[in-house]
Amino acid sequence: MNIAIMVVIVMTVIGLIFGLVLAYANKVFSIEVNPLIHIVEDVLPKGQCGACGYAGCMAYAEAVVNDPNVSPSLCIPGKKPIADLVADLTGKAAAAIEPRVAQIKCNNAISESIKKYNYIGVEDCIAASMVQGGPKGCQYGCIGLGTCARSCPFDALHMGEDGLPVVDEVKCTGCGKCSLICPKHIIGMAPIGSHVGVICNSKDKGNAAKKVCAVACIGCGLCAKSCPYDAIKLENNLAMVDDHICIEKCNNPLCLEKCPTGAILPLTEDARKAFVVIKEAAAKAKAEKDAQKAEKAEKAE
Repeated sequence: MNIAIMVVIVMTVIGLIFGLVLAYANKVFSIEVNPLIHIVEDVLPKGQCGACGYAGCMAYAEAVVNDPNVSPSLCIPGKKPIADLVADLTGKAAAAIEPRVAQIKCNNAISESIKKYNYIGVEDCIAASMVQGGPKGCQYGCIGLGTCARSCPFDALHMGEDGLPVVDEVKCTGCGKCSLICPKHIIGMAPIGSHVGVICNSKDKGNAAKKVCAVACIGCGLCAKSCPYDAIKLENNLAMVDDHICIEKCNNPLCLEKCPTGAILPLTEDARKAFVVIKEAAAKAKAEKDAQKAEKAEKAE
């Protein structure tokens, strides 16, 4: 009994000694934190997306407060209102931030895609991509296991019925976290208001691309030739749209009509309306041409 009491007393004394030592060390070696860091951190979106280049909102808050060279405009999700607020708090000038949104560059539905094999394993795109590049026939296409949607800190990505991710443009902040985590790099960041987008990521040449995907860009260049503003270029057999030229100059996207596989799609309501007009005009022209041919054939008989 006496031994048990002694053990308790000794442990209590040791605890008190260590407590006093730690309290003294905490007081002597404590580092005073600038309260402005917490104020700045409080105004940030708390997405911890890393779009600013730092490991979370707190790390960015520390950097922007302590380092005069760190811009107050690095928080992409916060856009201009947050940049202006951080600039006011830190006494810096906020640079302009271009609003952007995630753009899915694959339109090859998982249920209809050609497959190399049936994948049975962890429901994760990164894990699946390690097995022969993924189950999909197109090595550049979306694997469809939803890793991007689960990684979105703002709940702006969901998997659609076709197995492809769908972007909620209202919720999307353009942070780019989904783009970084996608092993196939099929998610890009486009300026808000882009009229058209190439919904494909394939770098294969025409026949090879079309063999594994009916809606692939085949690098034919018809879209580039039809664009009067030189907004489309071919890079590695894939059409690339200069969104800024497209937004500033184009109000009649002829490229939509020329694309033989439908790899280029309208992204805005105005572009969709223009596309409908173009398709109706093309259908009318074809009907008139067919009628003329039929009339000539009839006269020939």
